[in-house]
Amino acid sequence: MIDNPTVQRILDAANIVDVVSEFVSLRKAGTSYKGLCPFHDDRTPSFSVSPVKGVYKCFSCGEAGNVVNFIMKHEQVTYPEALKWIARKYNIEVQERELTSEEKRLENERESMFLVNEWASKYFQNILKNNVDGQAIGLQYFRSRGFRDDIIQKFQLGYCLNNRQAFSNAALLAGYKKEFLIKTGLCFERENGELVDRFNGRVLFPWISVSGKVTAFGGRLLDSRTKGVSQKYVNSPDSEIYHKERELYGIFQAKKAIAKFDLVYMVEGYTDVVSMHQCGIENVVANSGTALSTHQIKLLRRFTPNIVLLYDGDAAGQHAALRGTDMLLSEGMNVKVLLIPDGKDPDELARSYSAEDFRKYIEENQTDFIVFKINVLLKGVSDPVKRSEAINSIVQSIAVIKDPILRDTYLRECAHRTGVKEETLIAQMNRYIHSDREQQRKEQERRMDATPLSESVPSPVRPATPVQQASKVETMLVQAIVRDGEKIIIRDVPNEETGTTVNLNVAQYIAYDLGLDNLSFSNPVSIQILQEAVEHSSDEGFKAEEYFTHHSDINLSTLAVKLSVDRFQLSESLQLKERETDLRDRIIHLILDFRMNYVEQHLKALQARLSQEQDIDKMMEIMAELKNMQEMRNILAKKLGTDIVVR
Repeated sequence: MIDNPTVQRILDAANIVDVVSEFVSLRKAGTSYKGLCPFHDDRTPSFSVSPVKGVYKCFSCGEAGNVVNFIMKHEQVTYPEALKWIARKYNIEVQERELTSEEKRLENERESMFLVNEWASKYFQNILKNNVDGQAIGLQYFRSRGFRDDIIQKFQLGYCLNNRQAFSNAALLAGYKKEFLIKTGLCFERENGELVDRFNGRVLFPWISVSGKVTAFGGRLLDSRTKGVSQKYVNSPDSEIYHKERELYGIFQAKKAIAKFDLVYMVEGYTDVVSMHQCGIENVVANSGTALSTHQIKLLRRFTPNIVLLYDGDAAGQHAALRGTDMLLSEGMNVKVLLIPDGKDPDELARSYSAEDFRKYIEENQTDFIVFKINVLLKGVSDPVKRSEAINSIVQSIAVIKDPILRDTYLRECAHRTGVKEETLIAQMNRYIHSDREQQRKEQERRMDATPLSESVPSPVRPATPVQQASKVETMLVQAIVRDGEKIIIRDVPNEETGTTVNLNVAQYIAYDLGLDNLSFSNPVSIQILQEAVEHSSDEGFKAEEYFTHHSDINLSTLAVKLSVDRFQLSESLQLKERETDLRDRIIHLILDFRMNYVEQHLKALQARLSQEQDIDKMMEIMAELKNMQEMRNILAKKLGTDIVVR
């Protein structure tokens, strides 16, 4: 367990903009920061971070919380693990009691796999630097590629000894379980139960996630062993913590530079990324030989919409660029392409240029995707049928672009370069757009048909979210408690027991007024917020909003953030200050609304009972209660200024 003073030090040190910026590219917007939401497919910035309040909220999908909630949600970790993540970022020492054997056994499987990978990465780095074979073979290979020591350290490069059990024996000796050595893919098991090191005799490139965790490894055979070998590289298999189509090599080292330059370079291999970093270009990632996926594009889209594909100029490079273009365009990326000529690759080119010269070279030689596609598909094509097929392919690419103005611009460029009438291209593009929408509609219908009724209809057993469970008026009262709970609205109330007078703040008055008729909120989280607001009202310096938005209960803090953050926020100088009398009138009116809701619900329940009751005496009792409720409703209506017709 983490002690409370340490928790407070962590929370005091945490800057939510600083933390969220590790995962999302944020831009200043008034008093807040905005970016693309990491929790849903966000195309326009709807994710807001308030450094003043220390909270975030997405105004599209509704996700909200404080800095700890963000790490919990984004990294899928527990509350203590999120605190430790933040503590590591700010170099805060966290002391915990030693876990028992049973607690260790119940450690989260994902966390165990991350721990194994972290240890393995350090082991491979140590072998590379301090082992005789590591230095003579592994380090010598990196030296031959021109990699400096600081770059080797930056990418945590390593070496696995050319011995099939050296790593697995060391891992087992260090106390790591065979189960997780296999699940991470670091080893595989023979029929006789022996472990074999997957990466033996290879130099290693760790895959590091956007949050800095080692998720997998890529191992390369050394040049002397690659002759006649089809698998020069071997990667970790997919696992609970690693899915290759969701990861990008170098994203952790590149994310800040990508946001800084508002641009990312996409290359094909590990050494391309490392070499470009060494020459001073850091906003670069690689998909490492796999087809570009929507998951990878959305990950990049968080940091920038601008991408340049840097691929080899051979047929394979052209194919890779063509293959990824449509997917990038459909996800709202601005795509440029540079195919490197003369049989070179980004790795070789990076070693020939300084950062400034390399950027200048890219800027001068990159082409817009449409120019690239026209040059590749129409080069030397004279056959009318093949020419038509090529132009159709170009129009299909334009059709996937969501921005109509951008589509129009590209169509004009296409018409100019191909000589085809713009009207013809527009008609063909519209056919593709219509066909794509029709296909999406049919696919949606198929999914709905395949979905069991029990899944498509909300189950009454399934818990609703806190706001859904509460009525609108209850939610507004809880919002008032969160935002203004400590503010005094009733002064000099006589206290008969002490003979003195007291002042009541918003939370105390709501609790007092509802308690007169033994009324309470329906939602447990609402009840907890009211109770804690009243309990802490006497605490010196108590601020309800700060207290609840940074509460350790994730359900409570999430609700508090949702209720405290407005979609449009004015600067403090422009905000109107609510007078005490206005706040009091608003709270009194809300409580009357709450009572009216209760009476209306009770009337409906009584009417339902009356319609089913057969016993005359019980019917008379219900009718008498109905009359009392109707009279109460009329009294409340007059106070609210509403005319009620009694039926």
